[in-house]
Parts: sequence; C-alpha cells; structure tokens
Amino acid sequence: MFQEFRFALSRSRATLLQDAAGVLSIGVLLVAGLHLPALI
Repeated sequence: MFQEFRFALSRSRATLLQDAAGVLSIGVLLVAGLHLPALI
C-alpha cells in the first residue's frame, strides 16, 4: 500500500503545488468571508 501511495505521489508531483495553492486560496476566502460581517 505504501508503494502504491508513493507511486501515485510521484505521478502527481507536477500538480501538487497547484493543488496546495488552490487549498490555500480557498482557506483565505473562507476566513475573509467569515470576517466580512464584522467589518460592515
């Protein structure tokens, strides 16, 4: 199972950074959206 996981990770290494940036941007939008009512 570990070998399968390692193989899948090596195949998707090119898009791993893009996926991490997407998760980070969704987190920023969520935090900003939750704090927006306090600013109004």
